[in-house]
Amino acid sequence: MRKVPIQEMQRLSPEEFHEAPKRPLVAIMDNIRSMHNVGSLFRTADAFRLEKLYLVGITPTPPHREIRKTAIGAEEAVAWEHRDGIAPLLQELKQQGYQILAIEQTEPSTSLPDFSAKADTPYALIFGHEITGVSDEALALCDGALEIPQHGTKHSLNISVAAGISLYALSSQMDIGH
Repeated sequence: MRKVPIQEMQRLSPEEFHEAPKRPLVAIMDNIRSMHNVGSLFRTADAFRLEKLYLVGITPTPPHREIRKTAIGAEEAVAWEHRDGIAPLLQELKQQGYQILAIEQTEPSTSLPDFSAKADTPYALIFGHEITGVSDEALALCDGALEIPQHGTKHSLNISVAAGISLYALSSQMDIGH
């Protein structure tokens, strides 16, 4: 076994990434405080070739060195947009046909492993504030909630971890080719 050198990985340039087909999947960061979490989500969005990131409310935006520290340049490839409020964004995405899903522990919720993405449906996943989670305002506009099963003593995962798990689970069901 050997590590594959970066030169052999055949990764896309930022320009090629912009032109490449994307999964019908967007991530919404609703009032996220940590620039490291924001940077991490840029990197995850790049890895799974998401359509776009929406940075809402107090969520910090590029350019910023603390975001770049974890994004390591992904913020230059991934499409993103800042919005002041969540409700108008969710209403707009619904009008465009997106199914809006909160990544949150709600009653009711669907366990992430039990969720099957529909091939012809675009999805928008909402990741909420690090302490208070997805806002009640956003939950009121969601079509459902996905819950990541947890079996330890803590009731939540770091947003960047939750995003990685959730976005991998959905993107693996949405083949776009390579």
